[in-house]
Amino acid sequence: MNEDSEEGLSPALQTEHSAVVTLHPHAERSQHLRILEAILFAATEPVSLEKFAEHLPDTADIAVLLDDLRENYANRGVNLVQLAGKYMLRTAEDMAFVLRKDIQEQKLLTKAGLETLSIIAYHQPVTRAEIEDIRGVAISKGTLDTLLDIGWIKMRGRRKTPGRPVTYGTTEAFMQHFGLNDITDLPGLQELKAAGLLEGNLPPGFDVPVPKAPNDLTADEEPLDGTEQIPLDMHLPDPDAAVVPEEAPEVLGVPVAEES
Repeated sequence: MNEDSEEGLSPALQTEHSAVVTLHPHAERSQHLRILEAILFAATEPVSLEKFAEHLPDTADIAVLLDDLRENYANRGVNLVQLAGKYMLRTAEDMAFVLRKDIQEQKLLTKAGLETLSIIAYHQPVTRAEIEDIRGVAISKGTLDTLLDIGWIKMRGRRKTPGRPVTYGTTEAFMQHFGLNDITDLPGLQELKAAGLLEGNLPPGFDVPVPKAPNDLTADEEPLDGTEQIPLDMHLPDPDAAVVPEEAPEVLGVPVAEES
């Protein structure tokens, strides 16, 4: 801004403008950090790098600034975390007990639901028939509906095979709930064994697939056609699938974050 354009400004605004122009690099960086912090504090959902960029000059190195903020918050009651490629402030894990409700609302998820969710997470994109083939038993009608209702899975597309079965994958809400930045952060074979979730004597050649969740449809998928929300359409059996017995549900209480 030149002198002529400053003539119409009040003395206070002229002073503020001059301060911005002559801002010391260190002060400028501090201001950028404050802007990021304000955005994160006000956000109701994880924030993308693109959203941060809307509020900062092109010269700002947002990734470096976020790393600095993450370090600053490392030993505080809240931490800066990266989930599904976005950023948010979250209560430190060791402080969760402070905010735990006396009565925690739970949604009931069957053992079949947990197994189905695990299969979708590790094998996506996957169809209902493929899930049943991996589990060895049929999926009850409500299992996929429950996971869809919670928001942890979504209908991705349709497989380019006879019957055009719906393919399923995990959602950003799944990543956020389980604290994952990327789907590849899911535990592998050794991690599952170390956590006691797999038996020590596994069959020869047993392995845990490397999870992947492509954002775009794969070569053997085609877009949804808009009829998938019809309840019966989601649960039509695959004519080529083997008939397997449906197991009795074992109900487990799985905490799900709910707005109160």
